[in-house]
Amino acid sequence: MIVVPQPGGRCRRDDSLPTCYFRVTCALLVCMALAGADSSLAQSIPNAPAQGLPSTQSPFTGSVASEPVPGVVRISLQDAIDRGLKQNLGVLLSSADIRSSRGQRWEQLSALLPHVTAGPSITVSQINLAELGFASHSPGLNLPPSIGPFSYFDARFNVSQTLFDWKSISNTRAASQSLKSTEYTYKDARDLVVLAVGFTYLQAVADEARVETTEAQVESAKAVYSQASDQVNAGTSAAIDGLRAKVELQTRQQQLIQAKNDLAIQKLVVARVIGLASGQEFELTDKSLYQEFQAMTVEEALQRAYISRSDYQAAMAEVRAAEFSRRAAVAGYFPSLGINADYGTAGSHPSTSTQVFDVRGTLSIPIFQGGSVHGDILQADAKLIQSRERLANLRGQIDADVRTALLNLQSAAEQVEVARSSIELAEATLTQSRDRFRAGVTDTVEVVQSQESVASAHEQYISSLYNYNYAKISLARALGAAEAVVKEYFKGK
Repeated sequence: MIVVPQPGGRCRRDDSLPTCYFRVTCALLVCMALAGADSSLAQSIPNAPAQGLPSTQSPFTGSVASEPVPGVVRISLQDAIDRGLKQNLGVLLSSADIRSSRGQRWEQLSALLPHVTAGPSITVSQINLAELGFASHSPGLNLPPSIGPFSYFDARFNVSQTLFDWKSISNTRAASQSLKSTEYTYKDARDLVVLAVGFTYLQAVADEARVETTEAQVESAKAVYSQASDQVNAGTSAAIDGLRAKVELQTRQQQLIQAKNDLAIQKLVVARVIGLASGQEFELTDKSLYQEFQAMTVEEALQRAYISRSDYQAAMAEVRAAEFSRRAAVAGYFPSLGINADYGTAGSHPSTSTQVFDVRGTLSIPIFQGGSVHGDILQADAKLIQSRERLANLRGQIDADVRTALLNLQSAAEQVEVARSSIELAEATLTQSRDRFRAGVTDTVEVVQSQESVASAHEQYISSLYNYNYAKISLARALGAAEAVVKEYFKGK
């Protein structure tokens, strides 16, 4: 049995099997799609509110809170995404990774750039000859016990430059590719934030709709209970009809309590993901998000995804970096050429110093290094193979992501249409059942069953609408460049 914590990805008591399956599948797809970024980001995204998450939360579930704002903040889906892109912890950490990669590139590049140092020094010395093994008195030679004091001054600029080192060149190129990979990973992190914010926002919108429909069902149950009580008191209905109507009323009241609690918890999740201040009151403004989708073929979607997916571009950059790293490992067998020069003044005193210089060229030829180069090559080969396999796997995953999103989108759109019709039919059935009960033709069993049908129809509509919108966000993620695509798919109202 798969148990997904509420409200993200949960199955409800009145869910049909396909709806329940879609809930669980959506939640798992969120985790799997973003867990694929774990290797580069060490991050994933939640599929449940905070109380259902493990203690070590993903950075995408958190944020750096902004300053509180007086009053109630009105937030649309696009506003929530914009806030998440600024405040979400996952994207902030990924931005810091770019700075770290730039630092690593400069470390590798420094081996190819000139190094300039200055070293002025002045020395005053007095030497004890006995300490050096010279006797003060020896036949025919009379030496003083010490020599000095005397001084020596030297001030020079030193320049060292690598003229040719294929290993350093290849390492620098590998670092440049790693930097590109990190920059693409940052763009992918922004896409993951869009997916995270969209997932939590749409869940909150769905929970708001559930509260509204449940409140309407409570009012309808009250009316049925009042009607049943009147008919029981008048002797036209059995007492069990009143009891049955009261049980139905209390059931709807319990569902309303749970729906309000689910909404409050989900709004806390939204606030954490987009970086609202603790305790900040806010209102979700995009209540109805159904918009027709312009269909595209699988081939068009795949072609767009391979060009736009930042994680795919990052994986290709990692392959290129691994190729350069292998070249650097092989270059351990190659000679290197460097030059070292210094220029300055030297003498017994700065006032009497003269110009001095020294220039040295060095050709370093490796002959035997104890197998270290062979070990470096083996490690580089392994990393290159791994990076190519990860790229091939990701290409297949993108294909699956795109096809899954398109299938879910088509299915959800059809479910929305069916759910709309089901609501109209269920409400018409409830109206007729209440009229039949009022006329004494039937008892409350038929009315309660009709109320259950109305509740189920509304739940199916809310679920199908959420599934439809989430499928659109999933497709935006699968295609890449989710920021722009979401603006295209959700134009706000």
